[in-house]
Amino acid sequence: MIIVIAVIALFIGIAGPLLVIAFVGFESIKALGRNPSASTRIFLSMIFSFAVADAIAVIIMLVIYNIFR
Repeated sequence: MIIVIAVIALFIGIAGPLLVIAFVGFESIKALGRNPSASTRIFLSMIFSFAVADAIAVIIMLVIYNIFR
């Protein structure tokens, strides 16, 4: 039973950063379509957003692992 709770908590915790990555990717493609000359700034902000979302996902995974260990 505890494994099911851990899997559900992991899914809920990872869904947030996953949605952030999907939304940032979608919006960056839209922005590149509107203004291709700003590709450098868009790329840098996109990479920063991906790094923050991945860091949050890793922290969530570590917290859930330590709670249900």
